[in-house]
Amino acid sequence: MAKAKGAVDINTERCKGCELCVVACPCAVLALQPKEVNNRGYHFAFVDNPQACIGCAACATVCPDGCITVYRMVSTSDL
Repeated sequence: MAKAKGAVDINTERCKGCELCVVACPCAVLALQPKEVNNRGYHFAFVDNPQACIGCAACATVCPDGCITVYRMVSTSDL
């Protein structure tokens, strides 16, 4: 059986850096940007370890502002 893969898309300008997504991720994919801030002055979440994403969408589920979209990747060998 193939390993599940995912891709996370974060609207960094809407993110207020609450860190709920970082804590909810079981695979340590996300982190808060330590040096940069968005146009609202918040340290925003970003994808720090994209290859570890399994597409579970736990991060998107807990995001209070709906800033995260998760895509599940299907490889052609799974079809």
